Amino acid sequence: MSTPETSRFVRVRVELVLEVDDADAVTKSALRRIADDAELPASERVHAEGAVTEDTAEALAYLVDPFDLVSQVPGVELQQASWSSERIEYDPDSPEWDYDEDDDDGEYDLNDGGDGDGGAGGPGGSRAEAAG
Repeated sequence: MSTPETSRFVRVRVELVLEVDDADAVTKSALRRIADDAELPASERVHAEGAVTEDTAEALAYLVDPFDLVSQVPGVELQQASWSSERIEYDPDSPEWDYDEDDDDGEYDLNDGGDGDGGAGGPGGSRAEAAG
């Protein structure tokens, strides 16, 4: 492939840490989505229901759809997606969760207004505030 052909493709990496305040609501929502999925075979339905009932992280993985992230973006078509979720220990004060300034290739901290001081705003800050 020549450079112009490969430059049409862009990998977007997103990492989210979600705090689940109502695990029952997440599980019920995932179960509703499974029940509403007319194309899901019965054997897969039983497996999916068991997985989302046993693990809130699995329920979230069932509810999060990468297509939803880009479906309204003009001029792009999702070519491939993969995602997973897992329970983690999260300490927002831990250096492990610091924004890596050496890796400043289009990554944004929702709490950073773009000036590196952690202020409000920035390319997602308003979306995060509007969603919350």
